[in-house]
Amino acid sequence: MEIEFTSLSVRDAAQALQRGFGGRVAQEDPQAFHVLGSRLGDMRIELDIRHVHPHRGAGNPLSGLPAALVMGLGDLLAPFVPRELIVGPFDRSELERVNELVAVLHEAGARGDGATLFDGLGLHFNVAQPSGDPRQIVATFKAFLTLEPQLRREVGAGLLARAHAPPAFPPDYVRRVLAAGYWPDLATFTRDYLAANPTRKRSLDMLPLLLHFSADAAFPRFAGKVKSRPAFHYRLPLACVGRTGWTIAEDWERWRTVERLAEEIAAFAPQGALPAALTAD
Repeated sequence: MEIEFTSLSVRDAAQALQRGFGGRVAQEDPQAFHVLGSRLGDMRIELDIRHVHPHRGAGNPLSGLPAALVMGLGDLLAPFVPRELIVGPFDRSELERVNELVAVLHEAGARGDGATLFDGLGLHFNVAQPSGDPRQIVATFKAFLTLEPQLRREVGAGLLARAHAPPAFPPDYVRRVLAAGYWPDLATFTRDYLAANPTRKRSLDMLPLLLHFSADAAFPRFAGKVKSRPAFHYRLPLACVGRTGWTIAEDWERWRTVERLAEEIAAFAPQGALPAALTAD
């Protein structure tokens, strides 16, 4: 899970989380700290811009510059760039502890109510998909596309949310995927997805999962910025760590709605009949 916030420095955030959840703090660079061995596993808190982390090799576009210069850039940008907490992997039974993490950060001075002047403050779920079974992957994606208009209405109730939400999937592509007979193998699904979505900016970003299971596919050049992992990357536009009492519960329940519909779709598909929701609109 990834949660963005403002105001609290990455160092102070790491120390607050260590006090609340145990473990030990390790510095990667002045703008990236790790909390290792906490009660919720390992965490990372960093300034959310690749350019200011000098020890990440090819992952940093400025890796050829002296480390001191790159770190100096981090100091300059720190007042303007969100911090990001990356926690996990962890079991679903531990989700309530994520709300405790949010409360700890809030009490320590973390702020953020959905967006900054420049961008949204993201909340991202990376939901494990350990199997490369194409039917399971496609069923989940069909379920998400079916529910995406509803999800957007619920998540994007305000102007701010709509402004920072990732663009919707192209309508022609949605109709193709939701067709009753669309059950491709993984290679075909990957080609179709990349042809219609040459971007990371989708509410359900499939690129990390497809990179993991389809490493031989011809991915766009920007895919070098994507971390390969067997997970659905569900991107929500507004995290509100600065709002007293804010939790991830409602957003997680929206994802569970997708999973429940995916189970129904997968169960119906072998008989050639799909739920009525898939044929609507």
